[in-house]
Amino acid sequence: MKLDAPSIQDDLMTWLTYWGHVHVTGIDLGLERVIPVAEKLGVTQTSAKVFTVAGTNGKGSTTTTLASILTEQGYRVGLYQSPHIYRFNERVKLNGQEASDQQLIEAFVKVDQVRRECGLSLSFFEATTLAAFLIFQQQACDIWVLEVGLGGRLDVVNVIDPDVAVITNIGLDHTDWLGDTIEKIAFEKAGIIRSNIPVIFGGVQTLPQAIADKAAAQQAQLYVLGRDYFYQVAPDQKSWNFASSGTTLKLPLGSLALENISTAVAALLVSGIDVSQAAITSGIEKAHLAGRFEQRIIKNKAVVFDAGHNGHGVDFLLKQLRNFLEYNKQYTEVIAVFSMLADKDIKAVVNLLKPAVLHWKVAALSVPRAAPVTQLLDALDGEITQQYDSIREAFSVALEESRPHQLILVCGSFHTLEAVWEYLEKCQ
Repeated sequence: MKLDAPSIQDDLMTWLTYWGHVHVTGIDLGLERVIPVAEKLGVTQTSAKVFTVAGTNGKGSTTTTLASILTEQGYRVGLYQSPHIYRFNERVKLNGQEASDQQLIEAFVKVDQVRRECGLSLSFFEATTLAAFLIFQQQACDIWVLEVGLGGRLDVVNVIDPDVAVITNIGLDHTDWLGDTIEKIAFEKAGIIRSNIPVIFGGVQTLPQAIADKAAAQQAQLYVLGRDYFYQVAPDQKSWNFASSGTTLKLPLGSLALENISTAVAALLVSGIDVSQAAITSGIEKAHLAGRFEQRIIKNKAVVFDAGHNGHGVDFLLKQLRNFLEYNKQYTEVIAVFSMLADKDIKAVVNLLKPAVLHWKVAALSVPRAAPVTQLLDALDGEITQQYDSIREAFSVALEESRPHQLILVCGSFHTLEAVWEYLEKCQ
């Protein structure tokens, strides 16, 4: 089926819908189709410094912290992340500000023109990522901070050669695409490593051999959390200390996971970019990320949004939840509004959350990879559960029925959070 391309006069949603139908599949790992388009767009050669961040969890926190610190230092920073929660524009930021609809549309027009000239189709993710790179180039960004979407080696972000490669951690996720062992997945993530560049590994687990081998083969200098750089929370629980060879810094805790903040700091310190301690401090304090234990009061009810969707992400969620309940003792029960994607380890996530959650309100998501309610109920066997036709309905009931001593936790997937946000936006 031949699709008629939208024009520059069409709105952003029209373009996003178009990109969702250009290619036969939503995920198509490999760079063969992307590279000719990227080269003709001129985005593969940039004078900007590039940080590329891969990993199973923590990419969003690490890239957010990097961009925040660099912006505080006065650089012009392009930040690319995915997925978004509230608006597509969240994926492309310039000095902390989301790209406008018009900037995105103009970039989409150019990407579509070039991919047609090349006679190639692009997936949604490929096209929108190339558009982000084009915007960063047009806006003359000094530094690009790029979050890898899936894997690393075959992800479209990898058409750009980084000056610093960061791998946050390795977990069993997307096993259908990346492999069913830590080492297989680590091999894919290590694909972002280039010759003679600094490489940061910020995982709390043992360094995977695949990453060590790739760094050695590329003669890349490898820095490992717990071996080459360290973090420790101060006794007052209000600050923390970063330490590496020849460097010790006392810094504020911030709102994001400390292992990821410390990895961002380590990456900056080995990058050769001039960054002051004042900028690091201010950048950490200002770094916030939607959907990472995001706390809101809605209709006088306490709600926490968290996008953790695998074991590592939920571990961090629970750590934050325990701290929150410790300092907000009026909340004694947690009500979960919950759904996940079918290809995630739902039972593992549920088993971690069970001790903390009193009651579950579940529904299937309205996306292609959504887990059916039967799969959710199977994982929740024995738990107090109510099922609904939609996440919006589940949240609406939770908001109406919850008591002052109950905290509402919206979790399980970025898509779960997005569904609730869309409901709230329509209620305003």
